[in-house]
Amino acid sequence: MKKTKFGIGLVVGAIAGVVAGLLTAPKSGKETRADFERKKAEAKDKANTTATELKGRANETAEDLKARARDVADDAKSQAAELKDRATRAAESAKEAWNTEPETKESQTRKK
Repeated sequence: MKKTKFGIGLVVGAIAGVVAGLLTAPKSGKETRADFERKKAEAKDKANTTATELKGRANETAEDLKARARDVADDAKSQAAELKDRATRAAESAKEAWNTEPETKESQTRKK
């Protein structure tokens, strides 16, 4: 964000400098207008180039972030599946232990 603002400020400052230089130059009106048109075209080209570069960088950053998000989501799914499997095995083990546990003295006395 700071780089974008700096880039915009740089372009605006350059344009202001060119305009001030052209308006104070000791040339005829026709020459000044020609210089102004040339500088305007150069500034426009530079602004377009900068905008294209910034757009490319933004797209690259967005793609990187998407890839990282996919990786994190995949890791989370994997960990969730592993935890679910562990919990299922633990529950099955507990159930099996409960069902195969020998009767205690207390439970035997209740039956009598």
